[in-house]
Amino acid sequence: MQPNEFRPHDFWQEIHPAGSFSTSGPFESFFPATLRDERQLRLPIRPLPDGQHALCSLIINQASFPVVDALAQQLAEQVAPLDPQVVVGLPTLGLTLAAALAQKLGHSRYVACGTSRKFWYDEGLSVPLSSITTPEQAKRLYLDPRMLPLLEGRRVVLVDDVISSGTSIVAGLSLMRAVNVQPVAIAAAMLQSERWHASLDAYGPDWRERVHGVFRTPLLTRSGEAGWLP
Repeated sequence: MQPNEFRPHDFWQEIHPAGSFSTSGPFESFFPATLRDERQLRLPIRPLPDGQHALCSLIINQASFPVVDALAQQLAEQVAPLDPQVVVGLPTLGLTLAAALAQKLGHSRYVACGTSRKFWYDEGLSVPLSSITTPEQAKRLYLDPRMLPLLEGRRVVLVDDVISSGTSIVAGLSLMRAVNVQPVAIAAAMLQSERWHASLDAYGPDWRERVHGVFRTPLLTRSGEAGWLP
């Protein structure tokens, strides 16, 4: 079992050396995600409404700058061989990671999608958007039409902080399709369980192989009073 001394605001502030925490469980207050270089990041466990399952949470705009920097660096190492020319970020938390990734790739800027419609936006450059954290909120994903020249004919990486159900990343792909852009890669810090596989496969058979992540986290199952198990 794990100790309970970790406070909510302590999460996402430090990346720990490889092997700092057991990965076999049971897990009580946090899950130790393993990065590509074997270092570990503690993530809080969020029980789902059924009470029997839980997911690991990452709120990247609450993370320390060194943590964001490390996640962006490991993503940059994966996508750099694809020679990306533009990074496109999905709101809201994906924007934090997208900006950091663009800098790691040596870009001077990135393209931010949004959910707030400015008066000069074209409704045709928008698609419906939902996410696992705000399923009840009806939103649309917008692209500022002034950004179109930055995307036309360019090699694009589409970035979100977490891929969970897959609905947000599919919305991003749909928006890119509306402007005749087919991203060369999809990038995220956390690939959360495998529930997103079905959504991405339904959108197109080749998209899952273009996904890059820094770490994966499982769907956890309650194990009596012992805690949570993968």
